[in-house]
Amino acid sequence: MNRALYPGTFDPITKGHGDLIERAARLFDEVIVAVAVNSKKNPLFSLEKRVELASVVCAHLPNVRVVGFSTLLAHFAHEQQANVLIRGLRAVSDFEYEFQLANMNRQLAPQVESLFLTPAEHYSYISSTLVREIAALKGDISKFVHPAVAEALRERLQV
Repeated sequence: MNRALYPGTFDPITKGHGDLIERAARLFDEVIVAVAVNSKKNPLFSLEKRVELASVVCAHLPNVRVVGFSTLLAHFAHEQQANVLIRGLRAVSDFEYEFQLANMNRQLAPQVESLFLTPAEHYSYISSTLVREIAALKGDISKFVHPAVAEALRERLQV
């Protein structure tokens, strides 16, 4: 069985993330969307809320499950018996960092391959950071996130 792990903070999960998850779901028997605690980034949403929102976004995909994690990614991949790590590339500027991560993960978990996917062109400019900023300034984010995510952002930011 080919089991892919798609890790990220997903704060919030965007339509670009959803596009990559759908692409991965067509390629693999199972896809695990792994929502990272990532206290360094000081996330807007709690881990539980990010898992909940990602679960809503992925509900139509029977071979996708969403879980939170707070361990080293290489250890988590082993625990989940994943043999592939999915990483998204939105822009050329992402490549150097993602390449460094892939090489580090190869050292830590040589049995797990990193696979880079790109979102559809009309999602390539979307980032969680920009979505949060637009939402905070009361801009329309409906083109960038699932309706449940937009509602959660409005509630969290009280806009």
